[in-house]
Amino acid sequence: MRTLLSSVAICLVLASCGAATSTSIAPVSSTTSPGSERLTSNATVERIVDGDTLIADVDGRRERVRLLGIDTPESVAENRPDQCYGEESSDYLKAILPAGSAITLILDEEARDQYDRLLAYVIRSSDELFVNLDLLERGYAGVLIYDPNDYYESLFRDAERVAAANGVGLWGVCGGPDVPLE
Repeated sequence: MRTLLSSVAICLVLASCGAATSTSIAPVSSTTSPGSERLTSNATVERIVDGDTLIADVDGRRERVRLLGIDTPESVAENRPDQCYGEESSDYLKAILPAGSAITLILDEEARDQYDRLLAYVIRSSDELFVNLDLLERGYAGVLIYDPNDYYESLFRDAERVAAANGVGLWGVCGGPDVPLE
């Protein structure tokens, strides 16, 4: 299940999530029938920072976006060593979300983290690929849930379990996430 339409509906105002500005970014919701409407792009990728962080244009503002529910190995952190499969994770995200890609950002309970990054589930607009889930299924990421942002926790844990059991991606190469490069 890689598309978001089969599992979530959206509302239209970020302000209802406690953010300071009105925009088309929506929180996850179960109030509308899943699949009842097509998702509308609300951001454009400017660049990929690493496997779980990107810079996007959102309503004319430049936002650092952290993908919710996942964690990819480090590849650019200044205060931590690079980790096994970090470069591969980053390169994969760059390949599936090149600069200029239209995306839909969907929020969970908390819109921002302690570093003021926008926290979001990311949907590629061209085919509604659920990017966070895709990274897990292909073994480029492990699950990392920060409560209360846990809407997809069981779906994500199931995807991680299957990838690990089949030795997909970092599970086959590194044995798991958070393995430093030698």
